[in-house]
Amino acid sequence: MTSLNSEAFPWSDQFLLGYGPMDETHREFVDLVAALLSAPDADLPRHLDAFADHAQRHFSEEREWMESTAFPATQCHIDEHEAVMKSVHEVRDLLAGGGHAHTCRALAQELVRWFPGHADYMDAALAQWMVKKRMGGVPVVLKRGSGKPPVAPAA
Repeated sequence: MTSLNSEAFPWSDQFLLGYGPMDETHREFVDLVAALLSAPDADLPRHLDAFADHAQRHFSEEREWMESTAFPATQCHIDEHEAVMKSVHEVRDLLAGGGHAHTCRALAQELVRWFPGHADYMDAALAQWMVKKRMGGVPVVLKRGSGKPPVAPAA
């Protein structure tokens, strides 16, 4: 899926965490939020529905990974996801009643603000946990344009 307005919320290699299934899902997340930011008002309900469907699958998949591997911070991570979904459902209800495009765009802007921190802390820890559980090591992630030389993981 390609974002409709890459300036609104561009994908960046800085979002890569080194666990392929999660990285793919995160790229879709970014694309769907970018679509919310750039869609005409009349198309917002359709785009919010697409985002809500994605987020439900995305968060359910992460929950399954956490629960099946006894990830230590599972409940905190789930609580963040549930707060996001609560907001998404509230905005969907408002849009269904007519109007409220500004509220939908405010939600999208909040997702732009929230996602990088959530990915850097909560999801990065889960990605490392998953790679360690499945492969016995930590992920190696090469990020274009970071301006920093790559650092090898500690032995």
